[in-house]
Amino acid sequence: MDKSLKILLVASEAVPFAKIGGLADVAGSLPKALRQLGHDARLALPKYGRINEAQFGLAKVLESLPVPADSDQESASIFEGVVEGMPAYLVGNDRYFGREEVYGYDDDGRRFVFFCRATLEMLKKLDWQPDVVHCNDWHTGIIPNWLQTIYKDDPFFADTATVFTIHNLAYQGIFGPQLLEFAGLADYGLIPHPKDDDLSRVVVLMARGILFADAINTVSEKYAQEILTPEYGERLHPILAQRQGRLFGILNGLDYEVWNPATDQDIAVHYNVTSLERRVENKLALQREAELPMDPDMLLIGMISRLADQKGFDILAEAIDQLMDLDVQFVLLGTGEERYHRIFANVAGKYQGQAAVFLKFDAALARRIYAGSDAFLMPSRFEPCGLGQLISMHYGSVPIVRSTGGLADTVEDYDPATGQGNGFAFSDYSEEALLAAVERALKTYLRKDTWRTLMERGMRADFSWQASARKYVALYQKALEFKLQVTGRRSQVAGHGRLET
Repeated sequence: MDKSLKILLVASEAVPFAKIGGLADVAGSLPKALRQLGHDARLALPKYGRINEAQFGLAKVLESLPVPADSDQESASIFEGVVEGMPAYLVGNDRYFGREEVYGYDDDGRRFVFFCRATLEMLKKLDWQPDVVHCNDWHTGIIPNWLQTIYKDDPFFADTATVFTIHNLAYQGIFGPQLLEFAGLADYGLIPHPKDDDLSRVVVLMARGILFADAINTVSEKYAQEILTPEYGERLHPILAQRQGRLFGILNGLDYEVWNPATDQDIAVHYNVTSLERRVENKLALQREAELPMDPDMLLIGMISRLADQKGFDILAEAIDQLMDLDVQFVLLGTGEERYHRIFANVAGKYQGQAAVFLKFDAALARRIYAGSDAFLMPSRFEPCGLGQLISMHYGSVPIVRSTGGLADTVEDYDPATGQGNGFAFSDYSEEALLAAVERALKTYLRKDTWRTLMERGMRADFSWQASARKYVALYQKALEFKLQVTGRRSQVAGHGRLET
């Protein structure tokens, strides 16, 4: 099993082509890290209207690829580009992808089913047989389903295993039963979901990825445990429990070539762990940009987030007045739910000179917040992995987090008695617990030597993709082993195509 593997990572978004969320960072970084380990890893994603062919040097390699759809077929164009040595295949079809946005359309189900079918048909035309097809989130959940049904006897995929990664279980790709006709699965029928009649009457693409993949993982070890419970399982915990023996957790990595305060062109002053004294210039520059008093000694708390309940904005809204009573400054960057836009716009007006709120997307400003803040706040209700805390630590901003999912796996609460820890963590999902963590951070911040130790500890930590990629290789090998083990032992429930293990 030590041989070089051929891996196709299939995703709805990936840097540098199209990015909406953290999935794009994973899809763009993991294949590169796998190639550095000697594996032939490639990427497949849709060719959206926003993707410029000339910018990425895309060449059309298949002109009119027939793609089965409904009882007929449509055609796709396949483009190939190479990013830092990594081949990437982009599926083009003006009807489905010749639009500016990535998500949010009424026909998203058909769009991504078409993308997935085109990807499998593309592989056959290009005669490139992957050992593993690595699917990501609901947009690609139909692929493991197909490889166990309509492609089951196709010799081209006879030795291909599937891995399905859950980046966020809350987004499940739920569509009406008519999608099965488009996907060519109408003869197999809907899948009965244990203990949930509502889900039994619709197509849940996330659930199909979980049920049919050879191996499943989440983007942190803690989240893999959490989603087995009703609290975090988003109504799919009974299905996940059925496949618990195939469920693993692998923490996302961070691309240190992209996130590096020693080379970051968007920050005021470069620095590293041995020149932390220079970092204060970034703090002063951020205070100036945010129109806050330029005070190097006041604790500056940064936050970069989608404004939503999941990210803890309900408890933060309750706690914000008391937080502002502390001797701190607060800078928030992000967009999200309109009610939180109103709440925090009012916060900025009420606490001028202490709070700055930027209700927008600004990638360069985000980097300046990482480099200029003293502490970084992530009070999430749930967090499958989280990249913000990893970036903040590498930039010397000490994290204050709720201990859940990937936040629990990466941030250890500082204990003054032992000196252990790399940040401040709280367990109860409440405004009181959030405030208590901020108060502990403020108290520790006043002890400059201790705070510098926490900064250095975070900056020296290794959350690189190299470590995560090795774990993914082990998962791919396990998926291949699972595929071999169950040959002849896997059965289907008549009329449903549901797996029994």
